[in-house]
Amino acid sequence: MRKFLVFAFLLTALVSFASAQIPTAGNVFFGYSYYNTSLSTIDRASTNGWEGSLEGKVFPFLGIVADFDGHYGSQNFAGVCPNGSACEVNANIAAHNVLFGPRVSASVGKFRPFAEAMVGIGHASISGGPSDNSFASAIGGGLDYKIIRPIAWRFQGDYVHTHLYGIAQNNVRISTGIVLRF
Repeated sequence: MRKFLVFAFLLTALVSFASAQIPTAGNVFFGYSYYNTSLSTIDRASTNGWEGSLEGKVFPFLGIVADFDGHYGSQNFAGVCPNGSACEVNANIAAHNVLFGPRVSASVGKFRPFAEAMVGIGHASISGGPSDNSFASAIGGGLDYKIIRPIAWRFQGDYVHTHLYGIAQNNVRISTGIVLRF
């Protein structure tokens, strides 16, 4: 009986230590996103789309973030006109990023400022043309404003670096939307 009680105590202690490793708090964000990118050497494209993220808290001030976005618009590319001369061709583009990394934050009244650094993959496609994948990195931050206990509004800005179609892109992403805290 004594061995059983020791075994039950150890099992309970180990389960409680293991469950302490799982994030018990975090948030989900989804909203509108503006993305300024340069997939061609001619000009920059202003695209619109969405961004979503899921954050699990490791400590009250540190979380791990999974961030996803999609942006859509059009951009000018170098092309060949019917008469054989060089000209600009406008094509629809789509850009997506999947990023992961740490986020630090602190609550100050109704505000929760945060900073983040993430890495992942970027993907772009040109309608009627090729698509490409690239390593992507992002650094940025933002501010959550608490509306009511589980709901906040987020303003966020990130610098996103990709290298698609053999060209380095230094992109700006600005997002806003709703945050559900759990």
